[in-house]
Amino acid sequence: MRGVHLDVAALTTAPVLCYHRIGGPLELGVTRVGRSVFARQMTALTRAGWRTLSLDEFADARTRHDARRTFLLTFDDGYASLAEHAYPILADLGFTATTFLITDYVGKTNDWDVRYTWNRLDHLTWRQIEQWRARGFQFASHGATHRRLTWLADHDLATELGRARAQLVERLGPDGGTAIAYPFGAVDERVAECARAAGYDLGFAGVKGNGDRLHLSRVPVYTWDVGDVPFGLRNDALGVLGRVVANAANRCAIGTSIMQLAKRKTSPRPESIAGAVSTRA
Repeated sequence: MRGVHLDVAALTTAPVLCYHRIGGPLELGVTRVGRSVFARQMTALTRAGWRTLSLDEFADARTRHDARRTFLLTFDDGYASLAEHAYPILADLGFTATTFLITDYVGKTNDWDVRYTWNRLDHLTWRQIEQWRARGFQFASHGATHRRLTWLADHDLATELGRARAQLVERLGPDGGTAIAYPFGAVDERVAECARAAGYDLGFAGVKGNGDRLHLSRVPVYTWDVGDVPFGLRNDALGVLGRVVANAANRCAIGTSIMQLAKRKTSPRPESIAGAVSTRA
């Protein structure tokens, strides 16, 4: 953290960081952050006086506009490597986090995604989720099957959002249905209203949110974000540049969405998710 000066007083809402994978096998994509990088970042933030927020605290912080030295730490997808490489580090530091789960794939491999690694990656199991939830970590929705919500017909959209929330509430209680992180950060007014109707109170998009509780901004931490202070917590020129690059990278995920859609059209569909698959783009 030496040499880095953050004007935290200028932040009017608590910033939100979004990680995906921590450690584990190398990938062709950009979402993996090394375990040593993650440990160094979290340790540096702890020493600088930063504190993580729960979802409830985050919502309160937005109301109070008192976000100094606090941030919401989130993970998308719910990979099993988090239990090995991320959660123990956070627990030792007194940090917590919210993980957004793809509910149909809990305890399974990431067949929903294009293959960026030699072998498919495991997701957290419900048992692991319950164990870490008992230690203060939170879990919320990343949809049922990680489809791009803005491409879905109204009925399929409602099913994707509603089934994911119902699974989480059944497994984890009402708190599990509080928030959703939209896959690929893709959200528009129709998707936000559908999320509201499904019962979600908070919805997280990409870098450019609009401030509505169902269209909040997050800054992804990608493989090149290796400084002690992730770009999403910096309020200087480097932070601005980092958010621009992160936003561009996030928008490039449209290619992944197209490949996923093509795969669904040409591949046999598992019975467990067949009812949720739509071919409408």
